[in-house]
This record gives sequence, C-alpha cells and structure tokens, in this order.
Amino acid sequence: MADADVQDFVDHGPPQLPKAATGIGGLDDLTLGGLPAGRPTLLCGAAGCGKTLFGMTFLVNGATLFDEPGVFMSFEERAEDLAANVASLGYDIDQLVESRKLVIDHVRIERSEIEESGEYDLEGLFVRLGHAIDTIGAKRVVLDTVEALFSGLADTTILRAELRRLFAWLKDRGVTAIITAERGEGQLTRYGIEEYVSDCVILLDNRVQDQVTTRRLRVVKYRGSAHGTNEYPFLIDNQGISVLPITSAGLEHKISRDPVPTGVPGLDAMLGLGGYYRGSAS
Repeated sequence: MADADVQDFVDHGPPQLPKAATGIGGLDDLTLGGLPAGRPTLLCGAAGCGKTLFGMTFLVNGATLFDEPGVFMSFEERAEDLAANVASLGYDIDQLVESRKLVIDHVRIERSEIEESGEYDLEGLFVRLGHAIDTIGAKRVVLDTVEALFSGLADTTILRAELRRLFAWLKDRGVTAIITAERGEGQLTRYGIEEYVSDCVILLDNRVQDQVTTRRLRVVKYRGSAHGTNEYPFLIDNQGISVLPITSAGLEHKISRDPVPTGVPGLDAMLGLGGYYRGSAS
C-alpha cells in the first residue's frame, strides 16, 4: 500500500461501498445507506409478500427523491395494471413516464414458443432493456420476476449460465438493479443460484401465526458491507412501505426538565427536584 493510501486509510477509514438510498423508511438504516450502487440485489419471497411493490417504490423514490430515472421490466403484469396497483400509495406512474423519469416495459414470455424452438438466449432482452435504459438515462432497474423470464427453460446448465450472464450484464451497465424471485422449497429461490451471483439478498416473509399476519424482512447477504442481520417487521399501508428496525426509531424526542409533584412531600424531597420529570415513566 502506497504512503498516500495509508494516510487516506488513517484519515477516513477503510473504503466504503457506494450505495443507492431506497428512500424506504428503516431499510436504509439497517443497510447503512441503501442498496449496493451499480450492482444487482435479489429480492425474494413468496407470492403476496410485497416484492413488486418494493421494486416500484425503489424506482419511484429514485425518480422523485434522488433524481435517478428507472426502468421497470415486468414479465407478468401489464404496465396499466402496475400503475393501477400503486395508485393508492400516491404514485403517479403516468406522470413519471410522461416526464421521462420512468419506463415501464411489459415483456410477454410465451413458454410454448421457447419449447418449440429449443433455443433460449437473452440477447433480445439485453437489447430491449439497454434501449430503455439509454432512452431516459436510467440509473435504476427492476426485473419482475426471474421465474417468469426463465419459465420455459428446463435445461439447468443453460439456465445457470444465462442467470450469470444476466447479473453480469446488469453490473457492466452500472445500474442499481433489483431482481425479484419466488421463494424456493428448502432454499431461498427456486433455482438456487440467484443468491450466489447477487451482491445483496433481501428476503421478504409474510407469515400467519395465531391468525395474525406479520410481514418481516431480513438482509440475508450484503457483499462488501455491514448490515443488520435480524428479522425486522415492515408495513405496507397508504403511506407506502416502512421497515421498523429498533435503531431507526431515533429516540430523539426532547426530555422535559419540568417536575411533576407526586403528592407526597417526603418523596418529592427525596427525589430532589420536587417530583418526577414530566413525561417520564416509573
């Protein structure tokens, strides 16, 4: 290590991984800044756990809060359906598309066509996605979902090669990407390789216990960065998504110095301030 590098390490500590803030309350706290910038993140979970909404929120916040245009490529839902599904959260998708802050592209994957031809190649997808990125100068990309993209591919050798190729292509383009995936049986994902080629893996869970539904989030992996490792509850309501790690509560409320008498003169005298502090608990 050169002398200049040693001095920089002493002054600023070890180099930090560049991160892209999600704008999702609590998530940026437990990831210490957001998702890895310019790298792919895998977002996995069972159906109905909120993967698509997470991806859309990541793009909307990027466009409105951080001046980072985005591309949402869906292999299942049509653009108009996606816009209608998030309208209740106050997301004006049509306006973002019109102002060239967002591109939504629905790619129809016909399984029978793949089976009949016997060939599978992502080159067409790369051309289409690359054009969408270049059209608006996108910095963020969401692909929803990887199972639909590879639904007609039975050859596991080709599947694994194409998955690696997809993740490498996204990294080469320098976009901060989220790829959604369905939860697998006995493993994080159906194919069992996506988590190994991803720089960050986030697991969403929607469980029912004693007839009460609880949504939970866990950062399973974050290459090159520290992160919160526990399960954290998250909410989806009309205000959007919010993750609730204890550390994000802030505990920044002001403490009152005003005494409140207990009504027992001797106790007030013993406390030395004339009672309890207002707003405190005993």
